[in-house]
Amino acid sequence: MTHVLPDFQDLTLAEQVAQMLVVRASGHLFDHQILYPTWEPQADTLRHYLQDLAVGGVIVLGGSAAEIALRSQQLQDWAKVPLFMAADIEEGVGQRFSGATWFAPPMALAAIAQTDPNTATHLATEMGAYTAQEALAIGLNWVLAPITDVNNNPQNPVINVRAFGETLEVVSQLATAFIEGAQQHPVLTTAKHFPGHGDTATDSHLDLPVIPHALERLQSLEYLPFKAAISAGVDSVMSAHLLIPDLDETYPATLSPRILTGELREALGFDGIIVTDALVMGAIADRYGANEAAVLAVEAGADVLMMPLDPFGAIQAICEAIESGRISADRIQASLERIWRAKQKIFTLEVAEKGTHHHDWEQRPPAPIQLDKLAQPAAQQAAAKILEKSSQFRGVIAAAEGFARNVIVVDDLIGCDFLNRKAPAITIPQLHGYQTLYLVDRHSPSQPYDLVQTNPEPTILQLFIRGNPFRGSAGLSQLAKDWFDALLQAGQLRGLVIYGSPYTLEMFLPLLPSEMPYGFSYGQMPMAQAIALQSLMPNP
Repeated sequence: MTHVLPDFQDLTLAEQVAQMLVVRASGHLFDHQILYPTWEPQADTLRHYLQDLAVGGVIVLGGSAAEIALRSQQLQDWAKVPLFMAADIEEGVGQRFSGATWFAPPMALAAIAQTDPNTATHLATEMGAYTAQEALAIGLNWVLAPITDVNNNPQNPVINVRAFGETLEVVSQLATAFIEGAQQHPVLTTAKHFPGHGDTATDSHLDLPVIPHALERLQSLEYLPFKAAISAGVDSVMSAHLLIPDLDETYPATLSPRILTGELREALGFDGIIVTDALVMGAIADRYGANEAAVLAVEAGADVLMMPLDPFGAIQAICEAIESGRISADRIQASLERIWRAKQKIFTLEVAEKGTHHHDWEQRPPAPIQLDKLAQPAAQQAAAKILEKSSQFRGVIAAAEGFARNVIVVDDLIGCDFLNRKAPAITIPQLHGYQTLYLVDRHSPSQPYDLVQTNPEPTILQLFIRGNPFRGSAGLSQLAKDWFDALLQAGQLRGLVIYGSPYTLEMFLPLLPSEMPYGFSYGQMPMAQAIALQSLMPNP
């Protein structure tokens, strides 16, 4: 379907406000496949949002890349106005949608930058370019990346390896390189989470973090990667659900005029789209009414509201605030101008001036589905190079004779999309004699000491641990340590492999005997498993 993007003045007030909303949708095509019914509406409701209310965008999660291509076409066909199609693809399209290229977490590039900053910058540019190319190939036009936070708190449960490093210089350089790579294609990029989510120990998906820093500290550290991203032409900046009393004692950044308008818009001079982090997150949803939060975010200066809990109620509440004079009409018009500029970019529109106040935009047909653009050899090579250059290995894990065990500890087996019967973490140890498989997660009974006493077997321990939004990794780390201690004390540990967080490696490495083989990879996907285990367990 070919849309004509109308002048926003042709829309009703409610439709103009609806253009400021991005709603969540399942990436799957059918209602019975919906995994998160609280957030992902069924088809009839979603179609109503897009066709009747004129909601401006959709963020998708779940499904394969091929499904997303069809889903994007379906949603654009339903929409009254061409849609923002957004996804959290900080680690490439394959992070969320199977079949596409899945890159290592951004912190892997920071590890490379320690010894080879030029290569790290080049790989960050390639990562941005391939992410944008593959997004467009399946109908996505808004890349909710890069993370521009400086992860200067190792206990950070929500940013962690998602950041491009722990120093403002490295984060600025690599995040900017990602943006410049993505700019090779007509997609939107997003610097997040302003004014900086790196120095927190609380997950804002669950609760409201408090940042005690003064403005001077923010200006000298957290702000600087955002300034670099703005200078590089980033299209949007996402707010953080953080309370910073030195700037605003009452409202978190997402709802704070002082922070969004005073700091981001005025002090930093950003004139692109300010988009909120998801308004369903606990830091907002648990403290403010769903509709009042939407009004407060617009008052604060947000142009786009991400995942409001009640889209229809949010539209109504904002319209009432406009009609009562609480929010000015000019405030809405300014946001719509920014939204229209962004849609002009991603839909390759050409402006044809008509009169002095109105214009028509002539639209070309949207880009077709191009599945051949996914997981091309060059993209896979770039992903492999990042993993190889950022990994650590010591020694060789000896092949087993007789009974031997492979223990894999993950966060949640049910939601684990990087382990299946063909996963290298399972198949490569099997080839080397480690036939007995134990899959353990935070729901498993914790009985490692009993097990190693009753079943003494040489064991490889593989730990998949990284910061996981919506659930901390502290419990998982303790479970992993229990297995590590039990196997080490029993003399059964033959090698340790850690996938994900370098902070987990730092915790275990001092406890590991100097002769014990170990490996570390920032990635958890099958490619990372294969690279790590082929190094530690080479073919005979």
